[in-house]
Amino acid sequence: MNPYASPQAYRDSAVLTASPEQLVVMLYDGAVRFLRQAEVAMKEGAFLHSFEKLSRGEAIIDELLATLNMDVGEMSERLQAIYVFLKKTLIEGRIQRNHEKIGQVIALLVSLREAWAKLAEQAAAAPASA
Repeated sequence: MNPYASPQAYRDSAVLTASPEQLVVMLYDGAVRFLRQAEVAMKEGAFLHSFEKLSRGEAIIDELLATLNMDVGEMSERLQAIYVFLKKTLIEGRIQRNHEKIGQVIALLVSLREAWAKLAEQAAAAPASA
């Protein structure tokens, strides 16, 4: 089997060639995927599986928080507040075993993802400055 044809090799290549905006979109995609899995598992009463997926989604939100450039100003401060709110809501969802709280976080992440995807498209379409 060709090692370059594996899904992991494709994913690695996509990450290495992505713009910063595209990387943020990829992080949102991963967080939403894990949190949807957590939400379904929690609805089904599979709490251990749900908590595992919640942890993976939370780790991505932690990464988004850690990589914020706070020197940029107001936008970073607003994103920081949103990410902290998302973490708080996921913690409450875990403690209360409330899948609806996970759903609220997913909805917010999907909205943020759409905004970042538009930003990534605009950045890709903009001519490179010399």
